[in-house]
Amino acid sequence: MRNVTQRPRPRATPPSEATPPVAGEREPEADPSRAEAEPSRAEPPVPGAVPHGCRGPRARPRRVQFAIDRGGTFTDVFARCPGGGVRVLKLLSEDPAYADPPTEGIRRVLEEELGVPLPREQPLDAAGIEWIRMGTTVATNALLERRGERVALLVTRGFRHLLHIGTQARPRIFDLAVAVPEVLYEEVIEVDERLIPLQPRCRLPGTESLPVLQGSMGVSLVLQRPLELSALRRELEGVRDRGIRSLAVLLLHSYAWPGHEQRVAALARELGFEHVSLSSAVAPMVRAVPRGFTACADAYLSPCIQRYLHGFRAGFRHRLQGVPVLFMRSDGGLTPMEKFSGASSILSGPAGGVVGYAMTTYDHGDGTPVIGFDMGGTSTDVSRYAGEYEHVFEATTAGVTIQAPQLDINTVAAGGGSRLFFRSGLYVVGPESAGAHPGPACYRKGGPLTITDANLCLGRLLPEYFPRIFGPGEDQPLCRDTVAQAFQAMAADIAAFTASTAGDTGTSATSAPATPSAPQPLSVEEVAMGFVRVANEAMCRPIRALTQARGHDTARHVLACFGGAGGQHACAIARALGMSRVFIHRHSGLLSAVGLALADVVHEAQAPCALPYAPDSFPHLDRRIQELEQECRDVLQEQGFSLEQIRTESFLHLRYEGTDCALMCSAKGHPATAGSCRAGDFLSAFTSRYRLEFGFTIPDRAVLVDDVRVRGTGSSGSSARSPLSPSGEPPPVETVTRCYFEEGYMDTPVFLLQALASDHSIPGPAIIIDNNSTIVVEPGCTASITRVGDISIAVGSVATRPIGPQLDPVQLSIFSHRFMSIAEQMGRILQRTAISTNIKERLDFSCALFGPDGGLVSNAPHIPVHLGAMQEAVQFQIRNLGEDLRDGDVILSNHPCAGGSHLPDLTVITPVFWPGIPSPVFFVANRGHHADIGGSTPGSMPPHSKTLREEGAVFISFKLVKDGVFQEEAVAAALHAPGQVPGCSGTRNLRDNVSDLRAQVAANRAGAELVTALIRQHGLSTVQGYMRHVQDTAERCVRDMLRAFWARWGAELGAEDGLDDGSRLRLRVRLQPEGSAVFDFSGTGPEVLGNWNAPRAVTLAAIIYCLRCMVGQELPLNQGCLAPVRVLIPKGSILDPSPEAAVVGGNVLTSQRVVDVIFKAFGVCAASQGCMNNVTFGTARSGYYETVAGGAGAGPGWHGRSGVHTHMTNTRITDPEILEQRYPVVLQRFGLRAGSGGAGRWRGGDGLVRELLFRERLELAVLSERRVLRPYGLCGGSPGAPGLNLLLRRDGRTLNLGGKSSVSVEPGDVFRLLTPGGGGFGAPEDGPGAGAEDGAGDRARGGGPVPPPPPSFTERGSVFEYRRAQESV
Repeated sequence: MRNVTQRPRPRATPPSEATPPVAGEREPEADPSRAEAEPSRAEPPVPGAVPHGCRGPRARPRRVQFAIDRGGTFTDVFARCPGGGVRVLKLLSEDPAYADPPTEGIRRVLEEELGVPLPREQPLDAAGIEWIRMGTTVATNALLERRGERVALLVTRGFRHLLHIGTQARPRIFDLAVAVPEVLYEEVIEVDERLIPLQPRCRLPGTESLPVLQGSMGVSLVLQRPLELSALRRELEGVRDRGIRSLAVLLLHSYAWPGHEQRVAALARELGFEHVSLSSAVAPMVRAVPRGFTACADAYLSPCIQRYLHGFRAGFRHRLQGVPVLFMRSDGGLTPMEKFSGASSILSGPAGGVVGYAMTTYDHGDGTPVIGFDMGGTSTDVSRYAGEYEHVFEATTAGVTIQAPQLDINTVAAGGGSRLFFRSGLYVVGPESAGAHPGPACYRKGGPLTITDANLCLGRLLPEYFPRIFGPGEDQPLCRDTVAQAFQAMAADIAAFTASTAGDTGTSATSAPATPSAPQPLSVEEVAMGFVRVANEAMCRPIRALTQARGHDTARHVLACFGGAGGQHACAIARALGMSRVFIHRHSGLLSAVGLALADVVHEAQAPCALPYAPDSFPHLDRRIQELEQECRDVLQEQGFSLEQIRTESFLHLRYEGTDCALMCSAKGHPATAGSCRAGDFLSAFTSRYRLEFGFTIPDRAVLVDDVRVRGTGSSGSSARSPLSPSGEPPPVETVTRCYFEEGYMDTPVFLLQALASDHSIPGPAIIIDNNSTIVVEPGCTASITRVGDISIAVGSVATRPIGPQLDPVQLSIFSHRFMSIAEQMGRILQRTAISTNIKERLDFSCALFGPDGGLVSNAPHIPVHLGAMQEAVQFQIRNLGEDLRDGDVILSNHPCAGGSHLPDLTVITPVFWPGIPSPVFFVANRGHHADIGGSTPGSMPPHSKTLREEGAVFISFKLVKDGVFQEEAVAAALHAPGQVPGCSGTRNLRDNVSDLRAQVAANRAGAELVTALIRQHGLSTVQGYMRHVQDTAERCVRDMLRAFWARWGAELGAEDGLDDGSRLRLRVRLQPEGSAVFDFSGTGPEVLGNWNAPRAVTLAAIIYCLRCMVGQELPLNQGCLAPVRVLIPKGSILDPSPEAAVVGGNVLTSQRVVDVIFKAFGVCAASQGCMNNVTFGTARSGYYETVAGGAGAGPGWHGRSGVHTHMTNTRITDPEILEQRYPVVLQRFGLRAGSGGAGRWRGGDGLVRELLFRERLELAVLSERRVLRPYGLCGGSPGAPGLNLLLRRDGRTLNLGGKSSVSVEPGDVFRLLTPGGGGFGAPEDGPGAGAEDGAGDRARGGGPVPPPPPSFTERGSVFEYRRAQESV
């Protein structure tokens, strides 16, 4: 290394996320003659009216203005000083030297400004402070670590366990130990009261005499049971006496009429409770479950925030009286300290960063949208800004769903501290993180290899520019030697793996054979570079999803990079996404603090609504909007803003009737017309946005208003940044180092940002360092310093190294991401363009990519019952159609003999051709559940069908598109054909069928284009080669698992289980030492005269699901999973029935029993409820269908979860308020069925009790199992309780409906569903286990692999919510 220019070296950012404590940096004072913002990125007004510091434009602060971001690891301080100078500072958020980091930061800045010492032990004089703005992770950390206030929940009687059950879906579908974050409350009090929606058709006896309450706009409620306070008083006194001082109140339908909640709150405050969070106040929106979670979070976190604020004020004389203190909310707006609450604080810290890049990067002139890329130590935040903030109104953090406006910040598990693994041939980055302790390997504390270590190994981080704070004594520099040794060890592992697969070129029958060559050992730099590339690809996936999901071109964005670690990856990520520009703020290492200085003060007002968007409603809507606007103006005026500084924006939460896809729409840009509200043309705004996001509108469908919202903002003046002076000289080079890139080692000049001027341009490769971050300018890129000192990088193209079909572990990981990304993007297009609720909102579909032999390559997302099943469908078409598969054809299929699951699941298959190759080189396919395709009952899921014809339209090899032409008439005729069967009807919704089929075709077309683009980039032989390599990886993982079971239990495993009708399922597994197995179902019972026959594809899906669960680690789900397994299923059995057998129940019932018998054979865990508890009710007008959760089975090391869906389903249940609002029922009770889980060393989970009171005459159908045979326990554990279906007639009779029944119900009848519990595992410690059904004659051995705990990292954001929703079908 050679020094070119000697100058003091700044103390740079700790590599994994931010920086160690550093001294404040003082920027020069502004030159008044040059006080102008750069024209293309003029910063917005800075809020703060008197007493919030309202002053005219471009005025210098009279006192110091503080913007402070208190993060979990570091606290960033951005201070504007009198005279226009800026000071920046980073502090550790936890340090024994001081009690509170923001106070310490203020003390240090004031000390430097005043030039006098300010002792820590004395309160600070706030006379020199103009205002303080803060973002904080205090609430987020308390939520993540469960360190909040003790809380009791008050809830409507009958719903004690509502928030424990939640949506009933498990968060990670392959985790046998279902890990769901615990609820935030400690105790529950059930409140005697009940409101139900008024329904004109209601025939419930006695309701006509009950009082009717007029709630929020358009909502009328019947007072079924008045509030009873005397008993509640006694229970509250007991809770108070046990030391609980914070309450959350959730009463059903309180969003529309909050009177009962308000009376409960008055009583609680009278009794001395210090904090009461009402769901109707913190989240006035329909849906009880997220509203209840929000109220609990507010009650749990707000006292923590208040304690923190109390402590913060105590550090100042007079407790900061007269000093405006504002806090950042999750929605990107500031609010006074007194109004800052738990429910609005979850994203307080990250929101500042979004405001920071939005206000400094977005160019209102050209309108180029911006992607925010904030890479920290454990994770990366991704967001988007295109002139307006993108909000979500319901999101999950740390397992708690918050129903409140939040910026759409998507967090993914890739940060500087993300750990590096080499598993089964794949480079794996995260989600595990090294954390601050021990930290990365280079920290000298025995930590693991991380992305930070990879960048250090590549020369992209320079230890001499970091403080000596590492090692046990915290006095050492970063250690390169430790990192090199660890990478050498990993390189040896990779070399050994590569040598074992050296002859595998991955070629297929349609690709040219490759010549095997001896693998060359990888250098440590090549290994490190491989991990960086894999990490970059992992971070690209959510960016693609965030943009393409809403119809945006990813490449037409600017990448705004900030956070301590992002600058090392920004150029590579932008290049991979096709972006041409990266923008990095001068203070990118503390941009969240900068954003706080630029943010507006915000007040939001919201009210629920239940009106149609129609002329008759416009006066009501306009009046409500005006009331909410006035509320916002009044609140902001109280804070000192003048009317000229206040602006309001109105929103309506709109959706098409019959759908759940509501959009929060502003009329901005859509002025009022004669046919709209006076506030604006919201219908035009809604249809424009709907068309952008989903590709179509529904012109003949009514539009409903769910909520009215007004956002008021107060701002004044503008903040001008001081332009830098040009130097007229070349940029001074601090030093030259050797840095490793794709081209190998290159001489790389190092520059200090503080020494660069506005006329400096720096070609890559280069490194730019400031006090808080390291920025890598890659070869082919050019960095330019803007007039105000920010960095704009033009991203150029570079020659890429050709990739062959031979196995390269780095490329294997990257291709694995690319293949999965193709399937994911197909899914987003299908969801955008489909019209039906099932596909667009319930996301009941799956998309996949297949090889030329029909073998699965990638499947996203992972709906368990679809796993592997589509492979059977594609391979059937290859066999059946052969050479009749032509370019321009699209095949439609759903028949069980053709790889179908049940008839409503329509599979659309498109062959992908390549010039010069006569047969398909790939296939893309998707499978979507259609709400109705004809048959004997609406919904095409009849409970008593005995033949396939009764279940709807049948397609075997139907050419939906022929020679590029969509065959609408032919498919319509086929969908109407079931009407020719006696007692049956053709499809009842042809329009939705055809629209969804067109969407399925469009998704495949997009998938085919992505595949061909990949082939054009890398060549057919390479893409097909890596297709096979990815499949081989999955095969290796499964073989390793099977070898482990063979070594532990021997060559023969077996189990038997049954269905309630007496049908037996028998399985014998023959294991081989090389890691193969035969799954032999010989002896399984014959096909039944009913509909619980399971097609062969369903059994294969169950097997691949079980294999994935038992592997216990992330792996590609593809054909390779089944490669080591030979499956023998007797023809004519219940698992491979005849072509005309009814099968609709096999998909939802028998599939669960197949899972039970496999896990029993392997001794992995006790049986879960083994049923989906299918319930349907309706009339000729409409119908409703749900599946209901039960108990999960226990296993070695874990108790079964209560009230959760298991194994082959993961359906979310309809929220109680939505259910009662839209359907003629009252949900009387929904809770855990105490004691239904099997006893054992590890207890089985309890099932559920669900009671439906019918308000009209309806037809009720139930399709269920485990009503006779109990879910087995293992190793001495007791079985779970069987389920029970009861009908309580209003005349007093109680009827047992049995497991499968259809019956007419009358108003006043009650259906009581008791779902099975899970089996216990192991004999109870205090006595012998009652293992009556734990498999006598079977080897219920236990001791199987304990599923790993959930990762320490928690994802969030709309991309995560989408994936979670699709895995909950």
